[in-house]
Amino acid sequence: MPTSIRESKRALRERILANRATLDARALATDALSLRDSLLEIPEFARATRVAAYVSVGTEPGTGPLIEQLSENGVEILLPVVLPDFDLDWAVYRGPDSLTRAPRGLLEPSGPTAGPGAVADVDAVIVPALAVDRHGTRLGKGAGCYDRVLARLAGRIPAFVLLHDGEILDIPIPREPHDIAVDTVITPSGRHHL
Repeated sequence: MPTSIRESKRALRERILANRATLDARALATDALSLRDSLLEIPEFARATRVAAYVSVGTEPGTGPLIEQLSENGVEILLPVVLPDFDLDWAVYRGPDSLTRAPRGLLEPSGPTAGPGAVADVDAVIVPALAVDRHGTRLGKGAGCYDRVLARLAGRIPAFVLLHDGEILDIPIPREPHDIAVDTVITPSGRHHL
């Protein structure tokens, strides 16, 4: 990867993380409820029986209320378990007490895993990101975990990226061959098609 692309992505990540660091707990909690409500209005979630999600940490757009509501609705939720090569395995969510601390500050399910391919058998996938540009280029944290997931899904299963308002960028994000474009972003202000 050319240094200029690597440095551009690093600088963009730093800027977005600095902006996220200014968000307070009350705003994060309110936004998490808005994200939940927006997602539950989408047909793929309203009729879902199995969803892949992730447990948000820190100042990431909050997934807690959504995970709890889906669980209460009887939806099976697969959560990621990061493998040593940064691919993702998946395990069923069994409640907040089943989550354990993992490397990189993540929370992961402690139960048995179903393999990286389990994500291909869900009704919808929630994908984290730091930003997305108007062409659907997603900026992750740099490990490529969700690029692999999106490649595995090959557009067969709807993927929804969660962002804070203001993280859909008008400037292009440097794109590399392994980057998989996304077309739907959910922010606290609603659903955005790219």
